[in-house]
Amino acid sequence: MSQIHEKSPKHCANKQSITFHKKFNKKLFFYFSTLLLSILSLIFLVWLILHPTKPQFSLKEAVINQLNLSGSSLLNSSIQITLQSNNPNKKVGIYYDEFLLYASYKGQKITPETSIYPFYQEHDETNLISASLVGIQQPVALSFAYEVQRDQGIGKFVLNFKIMGRLRWKVGSWVSGRYRFIVNCITVMPFGPIPSPPLSSKQGSQCSTVI
Repeated sequence: MSQIHEKSPKHCANKQSITFHKKFNKKLFFYFSTLLLSILSLIFLVWLILHPTKPQFSLKEAVINQLNLSGSSLLNSSIQITLQSNNPNKKVGIYYDEFLLYASYKGQKITPETSIYPFYQEHDETNLISASLVGIQQPVALSFAYEVQRDQGIGKFVLNFKIMGRLRWKVGSWVSGRYRFIVNCITVMPFGPIPSPPLSSKQGSQCSTVI
């Protein structure tokens, strides 16, 4: 004997409602996925067309006005530097939201980080940036005095300047997210038998930039 199952109109309505919602959710998901993909494709296309080139930095001048030890491992220093910053892009501006720099010698910091006020750089624009790096009782390695004396015997004092920060690209009214950048500048100063500062370098040197 076979059994006959009858479905009520309410049961059929519920089934149709579930089917409708599933189709609607699929269409909604497809719509937003397509929209998101279109936006990302547009941003990527703009990026490929404009292809922002990383900024270029060079060290124009560095002057050491003070560099002496207090005790065996505490350093007092005063260094004045002038940097040149160039935005080589023809259609892309740069917002520098964070710009920190410090001096280092033989891989160790000899000044604390100095902050430059945030600024905007137009496309194809060049700016000069001056900063005073002052260190008071800055801890250094016990070998610092020995390394300086050795460089004095060689006649050259090699100093590094590091820049760290965050920037944003600007194309028309569109502004990108923040990108970290690191700049490394090296200068070689004549270092003769007279130990007292100032030591200076005005030859200029190109810096390396990583984004």
